[in-house]
Amino acid sequence: MNASLLNPFTVTHPTAVQTSLVSGASFARFDPTGKFVAAGRSDGSAAIWDLDTRAVIRWCEGHVKAVTSIDWSRNSRYVLTSSKDWNVIIWDLASPVDPPQRYNTIRFDAPVVSAYFHPRNSRIVLALLSTGEAYVVDSRKEHRARVELCEALSEDDDDERARSIMTTARFDPSGRHVFVGTSTGNVLVFNSRMKIMVARHRIAGAGSMKSLEFAKVGRRFATNSSDRTIRQFILPTYPSPIVGAECAILETELEPTHRFNDPISKVSWHAMSYSPDGEWLAGGAADPATHKIYIWDISNDGQFATALDGGREPLIDIHWHPQASRLASTTNQGSVLIWHCPSPERWGAFAGGFEEADENVIYEEGESEFDIENEVELAMRKKLQEDEAVDILNGVDDLVDHKMNGVAGDPGDEDLEWADDEPDDDWQGWRLKVIMVDDDDAY
Repeated sequence: MNASLLNPFTVTHPTAVQTSLVSGASFARFDPTGKFVAAGRSDGSAAIWDLDTRAVIRWCEGHVKAVTSIDWSRNSRYVLTSSKDWNVIIWDLASPVDPPQRYNTIRFDAPVVSAYFHPRNSRIVLALLSTGEAYVVDSRKEHRARVELCEALSEDDDDERARSIMTTARFDPSGRHVFVGTSTGNVLVFNSRMKIMVARHRIAGAGSMKSLEFAKVGRRFATNSSDRTIRQFILPTYPSPIVGAECAILETELEPTHRFNDPISKVSWHAMSYSPDGEWLAGGAADPATHKIYIWDISNDGQFATALDGGREPLIDIHWHPQASRLASTTNQGSVLIWHCPSPERWGAFAGGFEEADENVIYEEGESEFDIENEVELAMRKKLQEDEAVDILNGVDDLVDHKMNGVAGDPGDEDLEWADDEPDDDWQGWRLKVIMVDDDDAY
């Protein structure tokens, strides 16, 4: 649909299924531009779908076991896939071949549960292993390292606490910190540059952490835990550690601003995702009989907004579009449902004086509406319009915001300067190569 015909004030949250992609997927992730969807499969491959043509444009085939996570670089050039085969593969979509060229392969000593790019540099990767260990892998020449994130223990801690298992790990939107959820209901915060722990947050009654999700704006983040409750928190500020100085660990118990659950069915949650503006939160219910998506209105004190019904195929994953009111939900049969918010078209956008009428009306002609004008005056007016200067170099501003994820920060911010050192090749304006295939080789 033409974007100029949409009324931006009517766009809220998705309400209906727009299309279904039969891809055999276990989960799906939108790219930062929202034009593509990457679907991870249990056979070790990943498919890149074009939402405009609804066709697969790339196959990432390199794993021998199931793909466990997918992540995109900030400008969508690189795609990361992790797998149970102990490998993390980074694919370069700018390569003119299919499958895409492998940009890098990182091998670990255990199956990889999840992996993510650093929001500002795709050469920095965070990986979580099935053994409960989290690593930050830096492939830059001057910073090449593989560092395990270890929980700092105080003198009062016993060995039982030292054995707490890391169950989920994510970069925050700025990339300054790594947040790690544990099996004991704690959230550990590490500095990405120094790889040291700066905070430990206790969440009362949460149980084992299943996943973490951050809003792209503000300092809100949500946790999904084994007690079948989604909690939203406001993050405190963390001081940047100084090299060579002892770092004090912030020990606090976080109080949630909102708790989200289903008080009737007491259902647990497979996944959750924030809207681009952070005003809506979607939770995918782990209901074995239906495909349910619950949506809460964060801007209205976290009130329950609606429950979307996607049919009888149970839901296993959801992801919100990075720029629009759209959702991608994955069924246990491998289909990816693309949800959208249908909006009435504004045909008045074609002409300034155009008015829409709900029913036929009798038109009243103006007094001088169809009078014959002087042809000399018309010719002079057209000539003046042709003589006006037209800017053909700068073009039209792109509606897509290509800023780096997270905040810009101060020029002297050491954490962001460290991340921006030796930048990757994921520049703005790169183009995906079109690959022509014969009819016999079509997907």
